[in-house]
Amino acid sequence: MCRLVQVNYRKYDGSLHWNLRMRRLGEDEHGVWLGLPADSVMRKGHGPDVRLDVAHVLLFPRAAWWTAVFNAAPRETEIYCDITTPPQWVSPDEVTMVDLDLDVIRKRTDGTTLLIDQDEFAEHQVRYGYPAEVVAEAEASGRWLLEAVGSGAEPFGTAHASWLAMVSQDGAGPDAG
Repeated sequence: MCRLVQVNYRKYDGSLHWNLRMRRLGEDEHGVWLGLPADSVMRKGHGPDVRLDVAHVLLFPRAAWWTAVFNAAPRETEIYCDITTPPQWVSPDEVTMVDLDLDVIRKRTDGTTLLIDQDEFAEHQVRYGYPAEVVAEAEASGRWLLEAVGSGAEPFGTAHASWLAMVSQDGAGPDAG
C-alpha cells in the first residue's frame, strides 16, 4: 500500500501557500522523494485545484534550505527549486516548510539555469520581517543551487530519473496502493 504525504508550503507569517498530497516513493542519500503522475492537482492556499499537466517528483533534502521539483517532459522547466526553511517532518505523513520566495530553475530546452523572484524576496523581507540569518541562509542557498543545478551536480544530474520513472510509467495517482 502506498503512503500519502501532505506537503504544506507556508509563507513566513504561517499562512498556507502551495499544498498537495503526494505519494511517498522512498529515500536515498539525497533525501526523501515524493511523486505524482500527470493530471494530479495541488492548491495555492485554500484556492481551487490547480492541475499538473506532467508527472513530477519532489525531493526534500535533509537539513538544507531548499526543495526541488523534477518535471517530466515536455514541461519547459525541467527543475524548479524553491528556497525554503529546512523541511520539517511533522509526522511520517506530513512535511512543511516556509517558502522564502527565491527560486532556481533549469530550462529543459537549453539547460539555462536562473535565479528568479529576487523582487518578491526583497518585498517579503520587509513585509514579513525576515531575520538577517534567514536572509543570509536564503541567499547562500540560492548561490549554491545556481551552481549545483547549472553544473548538473547530484541530485540535479540523473539521481531523479528512477524516481520520476516510478510515477511517469505506472500512472498511479495519489490514491493508488
